[in-house]
Amino acid sequence: MILNLFSNLSFYIPEVLVIITMCSLLFIESSYGPAEKERKLVFIAATIGLVLAFVSLMFNLGEESKLIFANAVVIDKFSTLLKMIMVLGTLGVVYLSKSSLDIYRGLKSEFLIMVMGVLVGGMLLASANNLLTVYLGIETLSILSYVLTSFKRHEATSTEAGIKYALYGGISAGVMLFGMSHIYGLLGTIQFAEMLPAFAKVQEAGQQWLMMASFIMFFVGIGYKIACVPFHMWSPDVYQGSPIPVTTFFSIVPKMAGIAVLVRVSLLFFGESQSAVEIGWFGLIQIIAALTMSVGNISAIGQDSMKRLLAYSSIGHVGMMLLGVLTLNTVGPKIIVFYGINYLFMTLVAFYITSAVSDKFGSDSQASFKGLVTKNPFMAILMSISLFSLAGLPPFSGFIAKFNMLAAVVDAKYYGLAFVAAVNSVISLYYYVKVVKVMIFSKAEMEGPIDTFRFSNQALIALCTLPVIILGLFWDKLMLLSEGAKIFIQQ
Repeated sequence: MILNLFSNLSFYIPEVLVIITMCSLLFIESSYGPAEKERKLVFIAATIGLVLAFVSLMFNLGEESKLIFANAVVIDKFSTLLKMIMVLGTLGVVYLSKSSLDIYRGLKSEFLIMVMGVLVGGMLLASANNLLTVYLGIETLSILSYVLTSFKRHEATSTEAGIKYALYGGISAGVMLFGMSHIYGLLGTIQFAEMLPAFAKVQEAGQQWLMMASFIMFFVGIGYKIACVPFHMWSPDVYQGSPIPVTTFFSIVPKMAGIAVLVRVSLLFFGESQSAVEIGWFGLIQIIAALTMSVGNISAIGQDSMKRLLAYSSIGHVGMMLLGVLTLNTVGPKIIVFYGINYLFMTLVAFYITSAVSDKFGSDSQASFKGLVTKNPFMAILMSISLFSLAGLPPFSGFIAKFNMLAAVVDAKYYGLAFVAAVNSVISLYYYVKVVKVMIFSKAEMEGPIDTFRFSNQALIALCTLPVIILGLFWDKLMLLSEGAKIFIQQ
């Protein structure tokens, strides 16, 4: 048994590489003295570890789907593609943290160590194949996230954000665990594959309603991680109080991990049975998707802080991705992966530029962006491209991602949801264009160049913007890759 578990590690190389990187960073950090401020080796080691993990994930795409660790973890193409998004997002955050002034210089190594730990939790969650693994992934993801939120410990807003995040996280984890215990009590197992036959036998009306209540409680933990309505209240305050690299990280990795487990559970348990539980589950997701899009986009209209605006914007995008869960039997996994890849690059560009402006003026308010086109026209153009793409304007990749999502929803005959999504895209265009207007038509309040836009920063921002443009024109190539986003179901 022990030898078999060790042999399974050969299929778990990307996660092992991230764990080794995390441990290496601990040893490297401990070798520095208090007076040594530049910790270049820490950033080099983190970058190398993440690149190796990404390459390993690319090799995994060519492998057959498999179950490892006593069927607790599944390795399939869907989880692998979402892990690649998470690793790329973490790699982008590593570079952002190096140049950002929003994280204290003496804490940058600790930031990287904890980011690696959260990434491991996200990767575990994406491959979870039983209830216990889901809970371990959620908690691994959450516990270190509470610390990351409070990283600016000398600022009241950061401490407040950390307390709110921990309170919401503790309550949602408890509710989720309570729901899991009921699911186990009804089905007699925690393994997804073994739960399927038992799930089909739950025929009595009383048991079905109890099962539905249990899955709703289970959804609370996932909904909290992806910040969907009504579990989104922590998100704007946490985004505003956290350092910008932390905010960027939260907008990518936990959301992708939460969406991954939601998709897997929905496809495994709610396929084509048309039971009362299935109808209730998908009805719940329809309501939550519509509310999440609407609340996120409407609330973003009045925001002056760019971090809060992007927080509400990310809530709206989660609502869009939830639409893909409703079309799982057709093209759901494919369009979710495609949307996630595009969302990654759009988000990185927006937060990179926000970070540079915030470091210069000490504020992330929209007033800081006034006259950006006269100070740095190149960055103003790239920020405009990112915002237009987030709004879903052609010819950028965000338009293709939203169009494919809406097309799938219409094909599945969810016409009302498609209308709500289209209206919300128009609403989002208003507050994105408002930022573009400030950058181009408003007069700068402070003179002088923004020196935080160093050449290396601008080069990386331009590199992240390229996929936003290229994927909008040649999206069919990436869609072919997304075609492989198959979810393994054990027979």
